[in-house]
Amino acid sequence: MDKENSTLSLQNISKTFGGTQALKSVSLTIGMGEIHGLLGQNGCGKSTLIKILAGYHEPDSGGEMWINGVKVKLPLQPGEFAQYGISFVHQDLGLIPEFTVLENLMASKLAMSQRLYIPWQRERLHARQILRQYKVSIDIDAEVASLGPVEKAMLAIVRAVEDIKNNPKAKELHTGLLVLDEPTVFLPKEEVNLLFRLVREVVADGYSVLFVSHDIDEVLELTDAFTVFRDGRNVGTASTSEHSKSTIVEMILGEKLNVYEMNHRSKVSEQAEERIYFHRVKGQLVQTESFDVAKGEVLGITGLVGSGFEEIPYLLFGVLDRQSGEMILGQQTIDLSKFSPSQAVAQRMALIPADRPNAGGIGELLTEDNLMMLVMDAYNPHFLQKKKMQQVASSLVNDYQVHPRNPKIHFSQLSGGNQQKIILAKWLQNSPELLILHEPTQGVDIGARQQLYHQIDQAAKAGMAVICCSSDYEQLEQICSRVLVFSNGRITRELTGADMNKEHILKSCYGAFDNSISV
Repeated sequence: MDKENSTLSLQNISKTFGGTQALKSVSLTIGMGEIHGLLGQNGCGKSTLIKILAGYHEPDSGGEMWINGVKVKLPLQPGEFAQYGISFVHQDLGLIPEFTVLENLMASKLAMSQRLYIPWQRERLHARQILRQYKVSIDIDAEVASLGPVEKAMLAIVRAVEDIKNNPKAKELHTGLLVLDEPTVFLPKEEVNLLFRLVREVVADGYSVLFVSHDIDEVLELTDAFTVFRDGRNVGTASTSEHSKSTIVEMILGEKLNVYEMNHRSKVSEQAEERIYFHRVKGQLVQTESFDVAKGEVLGITGLVGSGFEEIPYLLFGVLDRQSGEMILGQQTIDLSKFSPSQAVAQRMALIPADRPNAGGIGELLTEDNLMMLVMDAYNPHFLQKKKMQQVASSLVNDYQVHPRNPKIHFSQLSGGNQQKIILAKWLQNSPELLILHEPTQGVDIGARQQLYHQIDQAAKAGMAVICCSSDYEQLEQICSRVLVFSNGRITRELTGADMNKEHILKSCYGAFDNSISV
């Protein structure tokens, strides 16, 4: 595809940070009306390229850029992308929770306007018209904080398209590029299709899309073509329809995927005598009678959005309010209705939350500080043995294969997969009796995912009871010994053995089995 007939064409883009070259003569072309996927492991250069497009990073000299066949001078200044018809939707979506849907839709428009008053009635009619055009059903007067994850993502996409339309210079182009930087990472699987429908509506309206994702299945479903980055280079661009998941994985890794096998998992649940029991756990959605997890077992818990399964990690750890509940841990019977996170830590429980950046670690602290914050008492809290702590942190960074191997960088500078390794290492130092995971590989690349599976497996082999709450059915099939399926706050099915595969898990979540059982 030539640059004159494309929405975006980048040629020989490089970027060097100090002595490290993050991008090495990368080229990327996106056709008009095309949905183009961008794939690669964490640290491959995807984010660097996106930040060059946004004007956040200045590329090395020698690169060239065309938009709609017109050469554009590099570097772009911050915010300059808008006048060329480029708009971004990032993981955090950039919405203001306290504002209404209408106010969020108008935010950029109001920022550019020089009016002394706002014609609210006209803007309300226009907002409804916009949402109706893209078949998005959201109350324009609702606060964004009250919306569900998929509604927030859809609102962010519609706003991004409107930002292109409202930019005076971009209007002349009669087209635009929507950059979706992992907008699905925090969405349940069954809601992703709603977002994809909206993306296709946007493309039908004349726009092109760059879809950045770790999820190969999503790229296969949504995109027309894809590009793979590895170690800062473009290692291939191809038509999506001509490739399978396995060939794309091989492009990403540079070799065949070595899938981590948990050979011991199927027998653990039946053989283990030591178990942790939960009775009558009741939260906002959950109203389950009882379930248990064996020491050395990885127990999967799943369901559809609103089924209650996503409450389980936070009910058990004392984060969410519980109306009732009881946990039998060893010789102790614990009243969960009065249980707190500090008590959970004292009982040697660990929680790996889905929201890594905000609930899993502290971005402003160094990686080594995040690693050691739970074990400081072991290093003389009155006169901290900092050198010894630094040595332990450095060792953990190596053991968990964190990249870069530098415990002195801030936690916020790590990619999602590497942040997850740090959070896991932080908790596993305490050798917890119960490890609770919520969406543990959300937004994690396929290579780092196998490393995390290894760590989870080693934790189970060391005798920990592990509960993995996830909407990734393929992940549950790979790492769990049993899977409990939730519906309407209750466990409706237990899958083991040959039944525990992603197809059966999916059917169970949608109630496709007639012989559902209550546990």
